[in-house]
Formats: sequence, structure tokens, C-alpha cells
Amino acid sequence: MDAERRTIRFTLNGRPVVTDIGVHQNLTEVLQESFGLFGSRESCGQGLCGCCTVLVNGTAVTGCLSLAAFVDGADVGTIEGLSDGETLSPEQEAFIECGASQCGYCTPGFILMTKQLLDENPDPNDDEIMHYLSGNLCRCGTYPEIIKAVRLAGQKRKAG
Repeated sequence: MDAERRTIRFTLNGRPVVTDIGVHQNLTEVLQESFGLFGSRESCGQGLCGCCTVLVNGTAVTGCLSLAAFVDGADVGTIEGLSDGETLSPEQEAFIECGASQCGYCTPGFILMTKQLLDENPDPNDDEIMHYLSGNLCRCGTYPEIIKAVRLAGQKRKAG
């Protein structure tokens, strides 16, 4: 293999995977090109909008700035891995029920950040929600609905 390519192995949404990547490729590119997962979307290309959010070892990262080579051996979670077959996660259900998206472009990133927030703080107040999600941008302006969705997701998790 030449110096411009590399084979990486990691867990993707609970399943072990192997893929050949260009050493320059970011995580969003590899998820789309190698695995057909388009929930992580590159928008700003600068790590400022949150549209490309994925979870690496349980921590949200910007896929557009994360070199794919660095997930070798890691556990990667995407929006596609949150549901269990036909059963949506509490976060996904809450975003739908609250109408917390319009165009939907930013929604996967917001949902993954919501999952991480609720994993860390099962009962955040509105200020904590707004602070935690401040790195994600919604160009449609559904912020009030997003806050409601985060609260509802927390309630759904508790009801379990």
C-alpha cells in the first residue's frame, strides 16, 4: 500500500468494520464514501456548525475536522446507529414529536449532541441545553422546538 492510503479498523454503530482510506480523508467523507452513511453532513467545513457531528468513543466530534485515520480502533456512532431497527431512540422520537426540524440538514448533529448531553446530565435546564448545543447551528431557526425536544427526550428516557 502506498503512503497516501491506509487501512483502518473500527466499530461503526456496534459492528466491526475495515476500510481503506486516503490519509487526508476526514471522517465525514469516509462515512459517506465507504459506508453510505450520510447523516454526518459537511456544511461549513470548519467545525463551526455541528452538521457533521458523530460520536467517537462516546464523545461528540466534528467529522469534517477529524481525520478518519484517527478512528482506527475506536467506537464510532452515527445518527444511523441510534435507532434499533424500526424503533427510534428517545431523542429521535422527541425531535419528530416536537417538530424540531424544518429542512433537517442540522438535525442529526443536534440529535447526537442531545444524546451526549442526556448521557451526562439526564435533567438539564434550558440554560444548560442552550449552552451545550451552542456549537450546533440551525439555519431554519427551530431553536425553541429543539429545546422542547431535548426536554421531551429526557422525559422519554426516564419513562424508559
